[in-house]
Order: sequence, then structure tokens, then C-alpha cells
Amino acid sequence: MQILKLDPRALKDNPDDTRRFKSSPQADALLLATVKAVGIIQPPVVSPQIDGGNGYVIQAGHRRVKQAIAAGLEEIDVIVVEAANDNGAMRSMIENIAREPLNPVDQWRGIEWLVALGWTEEAIGVALALPVRQIRKLRLLANVLPVMLDQMTLGDMPNEQQLRTIASASLDEQKEVWKANRLSSVSSALCCSSTMTNGPSSGLDT
Repeated sequence: MQILKLDPRALKDNPDDTRRFKSSPQADALLLATVKAVGIIQPPVVSPQIDGGNGYVIQAGHRRVKQAIAAGLEEIDVIVVEAANDNGAMRSMIENIAREPLNPVDQWRGIEWLVALGWTEEAIGVALALPVRQIRKLRLLANVLPVMLDQMTLGDMPNEQQLRTIASASLDEQKEVWKANRLSSVSSALCCSSTMTNGPSSGLDT
């Protein structure tokens, strides 16, 4: 591990960054003001490109790099580490949760990414300090209609019982309910329809 001074504009985004949805404008404005006032207190973490390039890929600190560019900084300190075996998946997940909480949909995507890399639900729970039950609840989102997922990222997250009901319905049933009720709330759409509430049990663990 070493610390280098690099032009933030030369750093490359990690395509596997856990956070898919933008942070709030208020959070970005606060970070920008902090960077302008005192600089970057904790350097972003980068690793050398592994595809043959001679640049550096951001592993943690995408928002800090972005706001450093917005603040007009020509150079910033960065911590250079070797690329992790999981391409920084867990590091990115922990970093995002610590800096500004991920919405549940981004948490789910990060968890599925880690599972695909061979992590067990138990290991993810230990690393992220999350109950396994919470991880399993989030994994129900794999069975949810994309338009409902988009709504959930805005804070319209159903409770666990509602989520299990939605996940147990087919995508066609979910689409029918969403269109028929023409509602912008996932919970309201669920309450207004008997298609999913009276549907068959999903057989998922409780």
C-alpha cells in the first residue's frame, strides 16, 4: 500500500461500484463544501488497472473524487492497493454503507454480486454486520417487477410481509396490479389489489 498524488480527472470509475443510484443533492453539496474548506480528509482507495492499462481504478471514494473535480482540485492524495480477489466487491459495499447508507435495492444488488462471487449469506452478514434474515429479505427483491424496484429506491419500501407477498406473485401478476391501480406507491398498489394478496404462498422461509 502506498499514497500517491494524482489528478482526480485521471482516475477511472469502477464499473462494479455498488451504488447504482445517485446520492442526494444535499449530501453532495455538503461533501463539496467540506472538500473546498479542508480538502479530502480520507484519501480515496484506488488500484492499478488489471486490463493492461497504466491508470488507476477507484475502489472506494467515487463521491470524494467527483467532488474534488467539482472543487477544481488539480491533485489529491490516493491510497493505492492491490486489486482484491473479488474485484473490491466487499470493500465497495462496506465503503458505501459507511459513507451514506445504500438504499435497499442497491444493498440487494451488492449482496447478489457478492453471492455470485462465492460469498455465503452468513459470511456477508458477518462482514456487513447484518442479520442473515435481513439479507434473505433483501434477496426477495430478485422477484420484484423492475418498475416497483425503481419506486422502492425512492424510499417506498414495503414491510417484510408485503415484500414476501409481492415476491410470491409472478411478474405478470405484479405488472397487472401496477397498471390497474396506476399508483405510485408499492404499498398502496398492494393494498388495492387481491390478485397478489390472495395468491399462492411462495414457500419461502419465514
